[in-house]
Parts: sequence; C-alpha cells; structure tokens
Amino acid sequence: MPRSSRSAAPEKATKKKKAAAKAAPARAGKAGSGTTRAATRAPTKAKAGTKAKAPSKATPAKAAKTARAAKKAAAKATKAPAKAPTKAAKARSAVANKFLEAQRKALLEERDTYTRHATDLRAEAEQLAADREPGDVQFDEESGQGDTMNVERERDLALSAQALAAVEDIDRALAKIDAGTYGICERCGQPIPKERLKALPYAALCVACKSGGLTTRR
Repeated sequence: MPRSSRSAAPEKATKKKKAAAKAAPARAGKAGSGTTRAATRAPTKAKAGTKAKAPSKATPAKAAKTARAAKKAAAKATKAPAKAPTKAAKARSAVANKFLEAQRKALLEERDTYTRHATDLRAEAEQLAADREPGDVQFDEESGQGDTMNVERERDLALSAQALAAVEDIDRALAKIDAGTYGICERCGQPIPKERLKALPYAALCVACKSGGLTTRR
C-alpha cells in the first residue's frame, strides 16, 4: 500500500473525530432545549388539567355532601341509644294500660252494683212510706221508741244516698282514666299505691292524706 494512502487514512479518522466532537455539544444543546421545552410545557399542561379537573363549583358540592353525611351519622348516633329506653317505655306503658283497663272494668262493675243498690233502697223506702197509715204516730206511748217503719225508711234513704255518692266518685274516677290523671292523690299530688286502688278503685286520696284529716272523700 502506498505511503500516501496510509497517511490519508489517519487524517480522515482525525477529521471524523473532530466533526463528532463538534456535533456532540450541538446535539446536547438541542436535547437540552427539547428537555427545557418539555419541562416548560409540562407545568402548563398540568395547570390546565388542574383547572379542568377541579373547578370552583366542585368544592361547595363536596362540602354539602359531607355535611349531609355528617347529619345522617349524627341522627343515627342520636337514635341508637334511644332504642332501649323506648322499648322499656313501651313495656311500662303496656303494664300501665293493662292495670287501667282492669281498674276501669272494676269501676264499671261497682257502678252497676251501687246504682242497683241505690234504686232498690229508694224503692223500699217509698214502699214503707206507702204502707204507713196516715194516722200513725211517730212514737209509741208505752216504750217511747220511734216508729219502726219510719226508722227503716230513713235508713234506706240514707243508704241510697250513700250509694249514689259512690256512683259519683266512680264517675269521677272513670273520667280521670280518660284524662290520664287516675291514681293521683287530689290533695298532695302523689301517686296512690296500687294496693289501695285495687281495694278501692275510686279512691281519690292516698292513705296519708285520708288519715291525716277529716274529710268525706275516700
């Protein structure tokens, strides 16, 4: 191979290396500028996307939704502990209603008894008055005792009046059941024990108030 050809080969290689060295910074600059442009464009796209995804109207809607959820949770939390007392209250109400119905039945039965008793006693008193002769005297001259028929008549009238008074007390007790005030002492306002009400369904006073003073109320 001629010397001129050998010397030309290294020169060409050197020229190629120099050309490559010059092209490298240019390529790096282009690459850097491309990266810079991409980086510059990226925030712009991100900002544009952020504005599109989270408009100003979305925040109040989410806040309202959160508030509704909080209200529902609070309502559930409030209702939850009230379930047990409600069941207990229903049980107590059922027992109270059962007692009141039993008392109403007893009052109605006693009312019929007293009404019939008062009617019979008055009828007997009127019969005694009819059987008595107009000329009969009130006192016997020998014994000094009152006329037996007149005494019986007065007694029957008094018992009839007492029976009618009991009927009035029974009617007041029935009205109290309807008004929801049955079993409350009319004097002190305290509950009358059930034992007393069972023994005397139309009792208007508790034991303490009944025994504490003179009164015609039962």
